[in-house]
Amino acid sequence: MNAVSRRVAPPLRIMHLNSMLKGGGTDDQCVKLAGELWKLGQSVWICGPDGREFSRIIRELGMPFHPTPPEGLAKCQFILSAARSIRRERVQIVHGHHGRDLWPTVLAAKLSGVRPKLILTRHLAKSPASWASRSYLLGQCDALFAVSQFVARVLREGHYEPDSPEAERHSRPPMLGDHSKIEVIHGGIDTGRFRPLDAAAQREAWGLSREHFAFAVVGGYDFPRGKGQREFLKAAAQIHVQVPQARFLVIGRGTLAETLRGDIERLGLGSAASLTPYCHDMPAAMNAIDCLVHPAIGTEAFPGVVLEALACGKPVIASALDGIPEAFAAGGHGQLVKPESVDELASAMRVWAGRPALSLAECVALHRRVAERFSVQACAERVLASYRRLLAK
Repeated sequence: MNAVSRRVAPPLRIMHLNSMLKGGGTDDQCVKLAGELWKLGQSVWICGPDGREFSRIIRELGMPFHPTPPEGLAKCQFILSAARSIRRERVQIVHGHHGRDLWPTVLAAKLSGVRPKLILTRHLAKSPASWASRSYLLGQCDALFAVSQFVARVLREGHYEPDSPEAERHSRPPMLGDHSKIEVIHGGIDTGRFRPLDAAAQREAWGLSREHFAFAVVGGYDFPRGKGQREFLKAAAQIHVQVPQARFLVIGRGTLAETLRGDIERLGLGSAASLTPYCHDMPAAMNAIDCLVHPAIGTEAFPGVVLEALACGKPVIASALDGIPEAFAAGGHGQLVKPESVDELASAMRVWAGRPALSLAECVALHRRVAERFSVQACAERVLASYRRLLAK
């Protein structure tokens, strides 16, 4: 076949179903993936509720959006609205993301009558909660994407830690069915935004001077324990006298705010630690800090925040649990520590506060390593290739 007769593959007709769009990692990954597929020339729609944080982002991006009505009893209104949208747009691929959307996605695809290929993504480091979902869901979908090798292992084999202080880690049983449908496609980050940048203005806004070494935890902090922010502050209390130039930032929002402020006061960190106002410019935030600390204590599928810090040339100190080592290995700059060990966390923070920052050339090289495998474009290209393989069967 010569170049003249060769045909360009026609765009696929893809619909992502998302009944949340309120914010958080799953919504962020869903919208970024859909947006990148759209940029790659595919026909893409997102179907979900209007008036939410991410529905506003979808509209600002100019992406096709099908707003759904209030869910109704057993999500019936959401399912029927999605089914009508799938049928109207003659969708070939239906892709669901949230755990709460697994069965609604299955039902909407079946009720549409157009028999699209059905893809689900598991963004959590655990199998679906119900026995019915673990037993029958694989039989209903054409592919189940796991966002890390660890998540895939949980789905295939299960994972058990009965002695863990975290109840959600005690028992994560596997899914039953055809495990060949489980495919690992790591989540991606926007490496066009997360790259080495001058962030002097953001440091000044946070009261950081040139001599300060800023550690930060980035992420939500909801009850009961957030993402290890309380352990972070305990570690800070161990080192702040020995490392007087260190500053400790808690960047995010959540229901633990007053508890964390109380910890800062009780631990004597008033002049060194703070909860920052919610930051909308996360690339500036990542470049303003000197080291990301990710002391996760619950389950963690594949933390994009670790990739974002590495892509900005920052060292990462993180818990060695679940999918975190996979994300850390993208750059390998920093240190993994035992989960929930405040002493080990404090020791690592003390060491990294004394190390020089990477040169600009080293930061750029680190960014390139992360971007090569974990950019949102690389993620979308892998997803698109999988879509095409499924349609070719």
